[in-house]
Amino acid sequence: MIEARRLHILRAVADHRTVTAAAAALYLTPSAVSQQLAALEQETGHRLVDRSARGARLTPAGEILLSHANAVLAQLERAESELAAYGSGEAGTVTVAAFATGIGLVVAPALRALAGTAPGIRVLVRDAEGDESLLMVLDRQVDVAVAVEYRGAPGEDDARLTRVPLYAEPFDAVLPSGHPLAPGEKVALADLAKDTWIGQSTGNPCHDVTVLACEYAGFALRLEHSSDDFRAVVALAAAGAGVALVPRSALRGMELTGVEVRPIDGVAPTRRVFAAVRRGAEEHPLISPVLSALRTASEPGA
Repeated sequence: MIEARRLHILRAVADHRTVTAAAAALYLTPSAVSQQLAALEQETGHRLVDRSARGARLTPAGEILLSHANAVLAQLERAESELAAYGSGEAGTVTVAAFATGIGLVVAPALRALAGTAPGIRVLVRDAEGDESLLMVLDRQVDVAVAVEYRGAPGEDDARLTRVPLYAEPFDAVLPSGHPLAPGEKVALADLAKDTWIGQSTGNPCHDVTVLACEYAGFALRLEHSSDDFRAVVALAAAGAGVALVPRSALRGMELTGVEVRPIDGVAPTRRVFAAVRRGAEEHPLISPVLSALRTASEPGA
């Protein structure tokens, strides 16, 4: 009989690609993860993981088992949801991981609404970049992720997750006040090809959006400064260090002295934001109201 917790460990190894990283995500020791994988291999009669200096990779047998593991774990989430509903599920804790702007834009308003509509639900919020929060959901560190679409993000057909679209917003160009293009009403990305750029760290979803937008405009940006704090990005632009693309909502209420903010001429790069939970958990009586509140908070005019 295959134990479900070992399937969860197999999925974590596939997601994190090393036993050490999977162990850290699951709050286990690497030796404990190795022992559970060895037991799973004994249960199935197949070698499931190949290990090398480059990390851990599932064997073809491991990939077959992983596809079934996703379905099994999703069904267990549904079972927990139904049992929680049977036991009323009117009170409990839901943990949400979200990036800073998402917290301000949709998570905080959702918390305010839930205080009136579902006072028994206690929501705990953790700050995490969009590419981090999805793994936190899969590793059961949190219940809900508010994440950003990025290169390599799990798609809508991913068997591990259920996604709920929240909102999309354009990126605007942030230019030093003395920039030659600052007087214009809009800025074409191609006209910034020779500029020095300020962006986010590699791995940050917004970094991907910026790089891809510049590639589509026909150039590779010259990124000299990076920060995941948009206030720092704007401050560097105000100091004349370069130009940047910043999501529109991140600029709300920000001190913009020394910079000019201009919309992109043509098709603007866009940040697409969604909520995600483990497949099957969307029906949980504690998680479902949180998803509904996030969706409502993201509606225009909310």
